[in-house]
Amino acid sequence: YLARKFFYLWAKITFGQVLPSKARCFYDQKILQKTFGEWKEQWSLCREKKLSLRADNHYRHLLLNLIFKAWRAYVCQQQGKRNKYYVAESHARKQTLLRTWQHWLVYVDVRRTKHGMQSVALAFRKRSCLSISWAVWRRQHYQKCSGHKMNILALQHWAQSLQFRAWLQWRELYLHTQDEKQKDTRAVTHHQHRELRRCMGAWLGYLNLHRVKKRQNELAQEFHQSRTLQRCFSDWQLSWECRRRVRAHGRDLEKQAARIALWRAFAHWKHYVVLCVEEAQQCELAEKHYKCHLLVRALLCAGWEGLW
Repeated sequence: YLARKFFYLWAKITFGQVLPSKARCFYDQKILQKTFGEWKEQWSLCREKKLSLRADNHYRHLLLNLIFKAWRAYVCQQQGKRNKYYVAESHARKQTLLRTWQHWLVYVDVRRTKHGMQSVALAFRKRSCLSISWAVWRRQHYQKCSGHKMNILALQHWAQSLQFRAWLQWRELYLHTQDEKQKDTRAVTHHQHRELRRCMGAWLGYLNLHRVKKRQNELAQEFHQSRTLQRCFSDWQLSWECRRRVRAHGRDLEKQAARIALWRAFAHWKHYVVLCVEEAQQCELAEKHYKCHLLVRALLCAGWEGLW
C-alpha cells in the first residue's frame, strides 16, 4: 500500500496532472466505444435470436434455481433432524450416567455409614467389657491393699513381744498372700478370656445379623430407590450430622476417661511402691532383730558354759 502510494506521488510529479494510467484508461474507453458501436450494429441484427436464447437460458436458470433451493431446504431439514437426534441421544446418555453416578454415591455413603456404626458398636462393646473387668480388678486390689495394711499392723503389734514367732507367722502369711495373688491373677486372666470369647461370639452373631439385614436393605433399596431417593438422602444427612456429633462427644468422653484411668493407675502404683518400701524396711528390721536375739542367746549360752 505504501509503495503504491509513493508510486502515484512520483508519477504525478513526473508526468504532471495527466497520469499515464488516466491516459491509458481514456484510450481503452475510446476503443471500447468504437468496439461497442460495431457490436451494437451486429447485435441489432441478431437480437431476436439472442432474445430467444436468453429466454431459454433464463427459464433453465430459474428451474435450476428452484430445484437448488428445494434441495438445499431438504438438506438443511435433514441436517437439522440429524443434529436434533444427536443432541437428544447425547442428553439421554448424560442423564443415564448422571442417575447412575448419583445412585453409586448414595450407595457408597450408606456403606461408609454402616461401617462406621459397626466400628463404633464394637468399640463400645470392648470398652464396656474392659470397664467391668477393670472394676472387678480394682475392687480386688483394694481388698488386697486393705488386708495387707491389717497384716502390717498385726505384725507390728506382735513384734514387740514375740519377734521370732511373729516373723515366722508373717512369712507364712506372706507366702499365702503370694499364692492368693497368683490365684487372683489366674482368675482375672480366666475371666478376661471368658469375656473375650463371649464378646467374639456376640460379635459373630451381630456380624451374621448385619449381613442378613444388609441383604434385606439392599433388596428394599432396589425396590424403593426410584421413589424414595430424595427423602432417604435428607434423612441420612440429618442422622449423619447427629452421629457425627455423638462420635465427637464420645471421643471427648474417651479422652477424659483415659486421663482419669491413667491418674488412678498412677496413684495406685505410687501407693503400691510405698507399701513395698515399708515392707522391705520391716523385713530388714525383723532380720536384724532376729540376728541380735540369736547373738544374745549365743552369748548367754557361752557365759553359762564359762561358769560351769
